[in-house]
Amino acid sequence: MSERWACELVEQPRSTQRYQPQEADDEGRLVTRMLEHVRAHPRYGYRRIWVLLRREGFVVNRKRIYRLWRQEGLKVPKKQRKKRGLGTSENGCLRQRAIRKNQVWAWDFVHDWTTDGRPLKWLTIVDEYTRKCLGLRVARSIKAQDAIDILAELFAMHGVPEHLRSDNGPEFIATAMREWLKQVNVGTLYIEPGSPWENGYSESFNSKCRDEFLNAEEFDTVPHARTLAGAWQDDYNDSRPHSSLGYMTPNEFARTCAASARATPSLQQHTSAAETVLS
Repeated sequence: MSERWACELVEQPRSTQRYQPQEADDEGRLVTRMLEHVRAHPRYGYRRIWVLLRREGFVVNRKRIYRLWRQEGLKVPKKQRKKRGLGTSENGCLRQRAIRKNQVWAWDFVHDWTTDGRPLKWLTIVDEYTRKCLGLRVARSIKAQDAIDILAELFAMHGVPEHLRSDNGPEFIATAMREWLKQVNVGTLYIEPGSPWENGYSESFNSKCRDEFLNAEEFDTVPHARTLAGAWQDDYNDSRPHSSLGYMTPNEFARTCAASARATPSLQQHTSAAETVLS
């Protein structure tokens, strides 16, 4: 059926089939500023954000802000009851230090943005003994179930570690995460709340990742960020000399290490912070 005939049957002008919506000239600037307000005031809804934008001189009605709000997938997070931290200083890297490959993996999150101002969330996973970056995954958001899927993939690729060291972030202490780790026989080392230095290997890696990668690249989209992340991770593991490994690369050092046996005893205790060098 032709377009002309179809429009005649439904008594609709043909021009309606050829209309191309035009984005307003200020759309990009408006969305960018709206996202900045959302990051600064995460508990504000679209109505308060609309008022703030009006105060700044944007000529925009509430319905348009609501459309853009839905378009960006924004919502006010649900209120959560405060949870008591699970961590303790006994689980810090200064007292529980890995002495073999696959004994402790450290993981954490790093945040950045694409060029349009939308958030990126990076999950970094490092083997503390070999300093190898096992995972550098990025998405708009990463929830506990997403983290479980990533871990399952890495376990299949690199073997199952004895322990995972992390802070008390909601993704790490989620009930689903703890139950799954218990099922696969992986221990958790939650550090003392508000003590990031106790997850020092992860913090050290995140600092290098921020300095050498995130601050040096602009990311247009999530697929673009994933492509660049894969290239940087390969370069970090295969080409970047690591001072604490005698200037070997993580992969070179890992090849000199015997695979860790899953039945080996728990972590060696270290009471002196001077014995640990994080570089």
